[in-house]
Amino acid sequence: MGTMVSPLACRAPALFLCLMLTALSPVRAYAQSVEPALLDPETPMAPMADIGVDWPEMSDDPVAPLPDAQSPVAANSDSLRYTIVLAGIDGDARAAIAPRFDALSTLRSDEKNPANAAQINRRARDDSELLVTLLKNYGYYDAVVDPEIERQSTDGLIVRLIAEPGVLYNFASVDVTGLEATGEKAAEFRQAFDVNERDPVNVDTVVAARDALSARIKREGLPFARIGEPKIVVDHDTQTATLSMSVDPGGARTIGKFLMIGNRAPFGADHVRDIARFKSGDMFNQAGIDDLKRALIATGLASSVTVSPVPGESDDIADIAVSLEPAPTHTIAGELGYGTGEGIRVNASWTDRNLIRPEGAVTLRGVLGTREQSLGGVLRQGNFRKRDQVLNARLGVSRSNFRAFQASSFDIAAGIERQSNIIWQKKWTWSAGLELIATDERDVVGAGISRRRTFFVGAAPLTLNYDGSNDLLDPTRGFRIGVRASPEVSLQNGTFGYVRTQFDASYYQPTTDRITIAGRIRLGSIQGAKSDAIAPSRRFYAGGGGSVRGYGFQQIGPRDIANDPDGGRSLAEIALEARIRIGPFGVVPFVDAGNIYSKTYPDFSGLRYGAGIGARYHSSFGPIRIDVGTPINRQAGDARVTVFVSLGQAF
Repeated sequence: MGTMVSPLACRAPALFLCLMLTALSPVRAYAQSVEPALLDPETPMAPMADIGVDWPEMSDDPVAPLPDAQSPVAANSDSLRYTIVLAGIDGDARAAIAPRFDALSTLRSDEKNPANAAQINRRARDDSELLVTLLKNYGYYDAVVDPEIERQSTDGLIVRLIAEPGVLYNFASVDVTGLEATGEKAAEFRQAFDVNERDPVNVDTVVAARDALSARIKREGLPFARIGEPKIVVDHDTQTATLSMSVDPGGARTIGKFLMIGNRAPFGADHVRDIARFKSGDMFNQAGIDDLKRALIATGLASSVTVSPVPGESDDIADIAVSLEPAPTHTIAGELGYGTGEGIRVNASWTDRNLIRPEGAVTLRGVLGTREQSLGGVLRQGNFRKRDQVLNARLGVSRSNFRAFQASSFDIAAGIERQSNIIWQKKWTWSAGLELIATDERDVVGAGISRRRTFFVGAAPLTLNYDGSNDLLDPTRGFRIGVRASPEVSLQNGTFGYVRTQFDASYYQPTTDRITIAGRIRLGSIQGAKSDAIAPSRRFYAGGGGSVRGYGFQQIGPRDIANDPDGGRSLAEIALEARIRIGPFGVVPFVDAGNIYSKTYPDFSGLRYGAGIGARYHSSFGPIRIDVGTPINRQAGDARVTVFVSLGQAF
């Protein structure tokens, strides 16, 4: 006998489950009701063989106290606890069904709450029907489930749902019509719908196959394809089923115009076209539509995004309609950090992420610290004329009072970069820009003589980076390599030029699921000028939380007669640490080494070593770190203990 599957076949206790399991697909599963013989609190209970005591007569109280003092039944009707056992389901069926049962089960959801016998009976009855429905959705159309309740302790029960799945039904035939209209691609599309004759009847498989067919058709330029409702007809006599589904593929379309729907969009259709990885005239591809939607969300200017094809001016064109719901554009942020040699540093900022449309984020930022103060503005225009290309501009004034130098500076800079972000972590990134700096600086020369000089510096910094790691903020595998070169011209007692170059590489190797060994090397060189001629703020320094921990900020390298750091023309740094993850926390023992040299290239002599241990808290926006270190071969004036607090891993 044949039965067409319908949601109306589900009886009341299982109706919610049927709707939930078929929400993503029109496929239905017929559920025979099961009326299990359960404990009825209104009737006398049979004696329990393993206890040997008759059950009491029950009235309003489902679990009344027994006159026999040896009875294990509790007097409190709401004090029964229970455990649940699923019996009779093994192998692949259990692996598929058990998680869904746990998610939908009434017994599971209330398992931690004591209940009376009537409540437990009702839950067991509902869950028996739930389990029957789940089994039928996986092809066991003759399934029967019997509940059994057994006393376990004074206030504890075992609720067993004993299933007899019966025979697994298979498809006797699978008929997908309409694909022949796609011509030579028909076989390819049919293969995408991977349900065939003699396959087990499985609702999940049918849903997944339908979704795969829909995605494949839309990737092949058919945006308006309509896939009919799959129909499963069950034949209990032959213990088989048939599946039929119709497809209207529509016509192939090319991309037409970009349309903005509504008048609240934070930018226009032209900018959407710049962001899209496809252009007008390209064949429609749903993967490109999905990518565009993610990119629009990544701008941070839209709280919700809808991107969909709509009929164009002719039958072979699909326009792209975009609807954006604006997100709040203003942000106020603050950051607090501390480092030995740097002191306390408070950073506050205000940002309007779309002040200069499109995507022109303007940030006003101020830094107040014990050794550094600054005030400035930054423009960062995302997707500038091209996807993931950013225009940067900066204007600021600052004052620094470090042991190495004191400086009062004004700088203006602009540049373009190809960025990496959390959604699209790119392998290759680069930047190029121009920077103009006017700085008045003081250092010490000779026999402790202080001097002040004014420098005008023009620089053209260039960077190229390769990221082969597995995470932008907290990598645990892979490596990174970066090169920075900055040709600079300096005006101070004449004009001269030089080139600052720096090479960075880091490597991350997991040893267990919880431990990652991380290493870093940094090399730097300044060519073309003597160290004393270069502005102190443009020299290399080492020491601090992002350098050699264990030493204070800029405290490594040559020193003047006052024992303050002089900086140099080259540097070498090496770091090694073990990142041990313990839930959201982490412990990081580390060893760092490095030195600064007056000559052009580092020779790795006289390395200063620092060691210590760090703590990490892995928040949703990146690790928060505290590192405590000590210098191993300290010099006079070096602190015995250094502390660094910041956001992000050291490297």
